[in-house]
Amino acid sequence: MVTRISEITGVDWSPKLGAIGEVVENLDDINQCLRIILETPKGSRPHEPLFGSDLFRYVDHPVNTGMPRMIAAAIDAVTLWEPRVRLIIISPVYDEAGSGKITLWLEWTLKHYTSETRTLEVTP
Repeated sequence: MVTRISEITGVDWSPKLGAIGEVVENLDDINQCLRIILETPKGSRPHEPLFGSDLFRYVDHPVNTGMPRMIAAAIDAVTLWEPRVRLIIISPVYDEAGSGKITLWLEWTLKHYTSETRTLEVTP
């Protein structure tokens, strides 16, 4: 649910990317944080060079070696930078017919509070 800053009710919230004055709360905040972590190349933030993931290193690798390395990079990044979640599974999908892109589907749950799972799609 997108709300304005004056209407924040959740404990976890962040400014919504690309929307001035709007925020994301609760599970939407965590999904946004996961996306930021996975889509930020490690080393791209000068004052925080370890932040992000190494997904981009494996985009041009052959599928049989690139996919497992992308999954490992995603697990490492999420484990290090998002302590609120526990990953259930990461499913890579390779678009053979079209663009040749790999999409990662993450299934996750809150680490300590619920067993309800959520999914997130990331295309490095």
